[in-house]
Amino acid sequence: MTLETEKARQRADALASRARCHAERPDAGTRACRHFLEAIGFPDDAAVSAYLPVRDEFDVMPLAAAAHAFGHRVGMPVVAGRGKPLLFREWTPQTALVSGVLGIPTPPAEAPALVPRLLLVPLLAFDREGYRLGYGGGFYDRTVAALRALDPATLAVGIGFAGLEVEDVPHGAHDARLDWIVTEEGATRF
Repeated sequence: MTLETEKARQRADALASRARCHAERPDAGTRACRHFLEAIGFPDDAAVSAYLPVRDEFDVMPLAAAAHAFGHRVGMPVVAGRGKPLLFREWTPQTALVSGVLGIPTPPAEAPALVPRLLLVPLLAFDREGYRLGYGGGFYDRTVAALRALDPATLAVGIGFAGLEVEDVPHGAHDARLDWIVTEEGATRF
């Protein structure tokens, strides 16, 4: 079985698991925010990236709101094009969002760009080695690699349901390893 075939199989399983977790854990985002603040916290003066959850994605908005409340600039991802790292546009709770690629909400084009030092990364599955399974476009892998090349202290924190942990996420040389995983059950450093 090829790496891509194995990832596709695991994605299908993970999507079903995520839907179940989403229905069973409506307070997961708030609980994960508490674990994040206790274990990691926001680096001084660092811009933070989050994401705007759609469908049954993990609700990272409590973390985005906390970062904003603590005075950090918060960016939301914008797809710059196929094969390119993500861009981040500044978000506040008052930002009027627009429809981006695939209908995903984003801040408008006139919102200031920012370069995050801490990324809150969505995931479909994760393992105890710090690897995550995403949607397959490689956007976060390219983004994490590019940001770590600019600043090796850049932190990538996977955010997701505890029920999405698997024994092994298939990964290759281009797959970026996370520094932390935070779930509604706790925080794990790698």
